[in-house]
Amino acid sequence: MLGTNRDGSAAADSSRALLLTLLGEFVLPTGGSAWTKTIVAAAETLGIRDKAARQALARMNDRGWLERVRVGRQTRWSLSQRSRDLLESGAERIYTFGTNAEPWDRRWVVLLASVPERDRHLRYRMASGLRWAGFGTLGNGTWISPWLDHEVIAADLLQDLGVQATSFRAEVGDLGSPTDLVAQAWDLSALRQAYVDFLTDVERLDRQGSVGLTAVAGLAGLVHRWRRFPLIDPDLPAALLPLDWPGTEAAQRFGELRTVLRVPALQWWQSSEARSAPRG
Repeated sequence: MLGTNRDGSAAADSSRALLLTLLGEFVLPTGGSAWTKTIVAAAETLGIRDKAARQALARMNDRGWLERVRVGRQTRWSLSQRSRDLLESGAERIYTFGTNAEPWDRRWVVLLASVPERDRHLRYRMASGLRWAGFGTLGNGTWISPWLDHEVIAADLLQDLGVQATSFRAEVGDLGSPTDLVAQAWDLSALRQAYVDFLTDVERLDRQGSVGLTAVAGLAGLVHRWRRFPLIDPDLPAALLPLDWPGTEAAQRFGELRTVLRVPALQWWQSSEARSAPRG
C-alpha cells in the first residue's frame, strides 16, 4: 500500500504517510486535484506543519506521485495515474476489510521456501512479502495460509525474488488442531491488543465534534489508524478465531464512524477548495 511498508511497520506518522491518507480520503473522490491551501490546512490538523506539508508535496511531485500546476500565484496538485491506481485499489481494501466473512473449506496452502542465512536481505524481503500476503510461519522455511487463492500471490512473489519453493494443499489430520497451527504461525495476542487500542481511540474520537476541520481531522485520523490492519491482520477465517475476537467490532465501528464523519469533512474540504481558487 502506498506510503506503508508491507509489514505494516512504516513510519505511520510521517508527513508523507499522513498526506497520502488525505489524498485518498479527500482528493481522490473529489476530482483528483486540490489547492495547496486546502491540503496544508487539513494537514495542520494532523500535526503536520505548513513547511513540512509543502516539502512533502514537493517530494511526492518529484517522485511522480503528484503533478503540479501553477495557476497565478496558486498551486494545484493533481494525482498522477500511478498514485490514482494505487489509491483506488488501496481504498477498496481498506474500506471493506473485516466486513466479508468468507466461507472456509478447512484446507490450507503449505509453502516450503527457505533462503540461506547469509542472504539476510532476501530473507527479509521474502518474509515481509509472505506476511503481507497473509502467510504465517511455522519455522524452518514452512509457511501456511488458510486461503487457497493466496498461493498465487506467494508464487508471484517468490518467482520475482528468485526463491525456489514447493507448495501443496492440505487438511489437518487426527493429530493437532487448526487453532494450534494458528497460535504457532501468528501472534494473535499482539493483533488483539492492536484492535483493542483502536477501539479505545475510536471511542475518544466519537466523543469529539464532527464539524469543519474537526471532522476532517477525525476522518483522516480514523482512516490512517485503520489502514494498517489490512497489512498486519492475515484475515483468518472466523472458525480459527476466538469468539470474542475484537477485529469484528473494530471493523463495524470503523464503518459507522467513517459514515458519520465523511459528510461534514467533505463539506469543509469542498468549501475550502472554493475559497482557495484564484479569483478572476
